[in-house]
Amino acid sequence: MQMFRRILATTVAVMLCAPVAWAQQTHVINKSSLDQAVQQRVSQDQADRETLRSFLNDPTVKRVAAKAGVSTEQAQAALGTLQGADLHRAANQARAVNQDLAGGATVVITTTTIIIILLIILIIVAVA
Repeated sequence: MQMFRRILATTVAVMLCAPVAWAQQTHVINKSSLDQAVQQRVSQDQADRETLRSFLNDPTVKRVAAKAGVSTEQAQAALGTLQGADLHRAANQARAVNQDLAGGATVVITTTTIIIILLIILIIVAVA
């Protein structure tokens, strides 16, 4: 009987301590993976901002913005405040317009898209 108690006590003790030991050994993500993910996000944000800067410096964009009464300088100043999904969405639209401009797309579509992108940047900044 005494042997049974010892075996039972040892088994219960191991079962109670084992989850704690396993939890301390396993990590969901290690530090280097986390650092790499953060660096990738920062790099993507920088690339998106650079895309928007080159978009806003394009002579066609400046001409269309001037006709629409939208300041590209104000939009340039607002780029630093764009973050996350808003920044990524505006950069994707700017990339599409840059491809259209390089490929000689129709001016009507490009003009409309340019105005929409500029207004999105300015509205997001005004709301933030």
